[in-house]
Amino acid sequence: MHADFRMALLRFLALTSAISYSSAFYIPGYSIRTYEDDQAIPLHVNKVYSDNTQLQYAYYDLPFVCPPTGKKHAGVPSGRGVSLNLGEVLRGDRIMTSDYDLVMGQDQECQYLCSRETDRAGVKRARQLVEDGYVAEWIVDNLPGATSFVTVDRTQKYYAAGFKMGSKDISPATGKPRYFINNHLTLVIRWRHANGRAGDRGKKVIVGFEVYTKSIAPDGRNSTGCPGDVRNVEHGMELYIPRNNTNLANKYPNSSYLPDQDDSDDGATLTIPYSYSVYFREDTKVEWANRWDMYFNNQEESSSIHWLAIVNSLVIVGLLTTVVVMIWNRTVHGDMKSRDGPLEEAKVGLRRKKARSGTRTPNLPEKSANVLLERAGLLDREDDDSSGDESIEDITGWKLMHGDVFRTPAYAGLLAPLIGSGMQLVFMTTGLLILSSLGVLNPSFRGGFVSVGMGLFVFAGILSGYFSGRVYKTFGGVNWRRNTLMTALLFPGLLFSTIFILNLFVWAQASSTAIPFGTLIGLIALWLLIQMPLVYAGSWVGYYRSQAWEHPTRTNSIPRQIPEQSWYTKSIYAVLLAGLIPFAVIFIELLFVFRSLWQDKSGYYYVFGFLSVVSLVLIVTVIEVTIVATYLQLCAENHHWWWQSFFIGGGSAIWIFMYCAWYYFTKLNIQGFISGILFFSYSLLACGVYGLLTGTVGFLTAYAFVRRIYGAIKAD
Repeated sequence: MHADFRMALLRFLALTSAISYSSAFYIPGYSIRTYEDDQAIPLHVNKVYSDNTQLQYAYYDLPFVCPPTGKKHAGVPSGRGVSLNLGEVLRGDRIMTSDYDLVMGQDQECQYLCSRETDRAGVKRARQLVEDGYVAEWIVDNLPGATSFVTVDRTQKYYAAGFKMGSKDISPATGKPRYFINNHLTLVIRWRHANGRAGDRGKKVIVGFEVYTKSIAPDGRNSTGCPGDVRNVEHGMELYIPRNNTNLANKYPNSSYLPDQDDSDDGATLTIPYSYSVYFREDTKVEWANRWDMYFNNQEESSSIHWLAIVNSLVIVGLLTTVVVMIWNRTVHGDMKSRDGPLEEAKVGLRRKKARSGTRTPNLPEKSANVLLERAGLLDREDDDSSGDESIEDITGWKLMHGDVFRTPAYAGLLAPLIGSGMQLVFMTTGLLILSSLGVLNPSFRGGFVSVGMGLFVFAGILSGYFSGRVYKTFGGVNWRRNTLMTALLFPGLLFSTIFILNLFVWAQASSTAIPFGTLIGLIALWLLIQMPLVYAGSWVGYYRSQAWEHPTRTNSIPRQIPEQSWYTKSIYAVLLAGLIPFAVIFIELLFVFRSLWQDKSGYYYVFGFLSVVSLVLIVTVIEVTIVATYLQLCAENHHWWWQSFFIGGGSAIWIFMYCAWYYFTKLNIQGFISGILFFSYSLLACGVYGLLTGTVGFLTAYAFVRRIYGAIKAD
């Protein structure tokens, strides 16, 4: 047995290694685009975002940047939007063609773009974006413009997506903060010859897109509008309009102090000249298939931490597995060795006692004998060393629940739709992890994770309806159409309503994160016209074409009274204690997920192989925790395990939400009331989705466990 266990462990570790190393593999695109010399290359502008706030803005919506002129570049007029998938829209992308001229192989020392006049409100907006650390995202050949960095030992180069909108420093003269806008950009396009026949014909592929920023004052420019010296810059373009003392004196007539900032609309403007440089550099070290690797920061350093997360998860699940095996082999399996059942053994013991005592007793019906057996205390006093003592002990604890363990739970009409929606999430999550680990979903497929996830969720409605209908039938429900409507409307409706309410806050801030009205209508159409019919079809199959799950024991007409419970078996304590164990499995990997989502948006989360392994271990942990908790609850003669198993399975969601709150107050520097609301609302929503998924796994595990142990005993 030990040899088999060691072999199974070695196979699992080998599988873990294989899946984890798949995190380094991805499909960077489905078609390679090649360029010839002197061919125009389109540059797209997208949005600006910050690690310090949850609000994003479309680049061309900013009042201080050059607006599109409508001239054609690479055959497309500037300002025209690019077709976006659903995921791109939901993540706030607003990709448009720009006026920047890029021609393969042609360097440009300096090219004037425009001069933008900005009023005081526009300057204030620019200062605020610089203060909040906003970065801009531009795209060339599906590569985001990146800021280039080099490690301390200068052995490795890596990218951070986006470039700073400006900078801030302290004036040496006044000691007050100054804000500068980056109005000159140096664009470096790295290329190499294409492989195969395309390369033989002189075609090239782009393997890198770097952006270097400068702030250059408007003075000393030549006739074309370009700075006289792009390389040696003495003064930057400060975002400052002198205050209008006359207006301020009229506004504050009785005040001896005049504020430094003048927000009045007096017609004063600041002219910001924009220019750029373009350089094409050959780079033979980077293959086109690996051009995204430099966006994945510190791969070697983080890999060790991911392995630590996996080892931590395996240690916890190993300990839990030991506990489950002990429970099964020493307790449950031992109780089920006697296939005749404990009640029959007790009856035999009673007959032997009567024979030894020499007392003749009239024949009692079977039902009367069962009543006597329930009064086990009398039998104990008659014969302490008889074989019936062990039989009487066998009918205590979880076996006493055989007549109540399958009693229909309270609010069964709510539990069935939740289980159906949970299975919908299980299918969606499994599909996303598999596709991500195989490299189909990757950073180059912008918005693909959300788009594919939405598609999987909608088409998994048939599974949701099936499991909901079958569970509802098992609970003895008769109004299956009502159950179908609850399944199709309850969870998706709550999800959509929450997002819609949050969207109102974002709309008020004119952020590109706000979901457009047309997209909302499309989401409603997906929900009501596609998912609901699928839920209906699945529910019809689950209710009419499938049999209800059979229970091995009959349910008594009168519920058994539940004795006083220990503190650790009570609902809230049991949920918190049991939820702590799955949380301990995933909390290390959550650090990387949180950092990618909230703290370092310029980076990309790419290690889906590690995430898949940790998720698999998490599910195993939830299964084992639920088995242990359900067994302890049944041993405490508490037959209300249905909802308890659901909450036990999803209990770690509470700890994850508290983890989010800790991360917000200790790691993040999110500013603004709206950003705080968005953070906690989306965190609560994500934890609710996670809790529904793991709660469904816990419920189905407990149900299978209870049916197994009670199906192996014989009870009247």
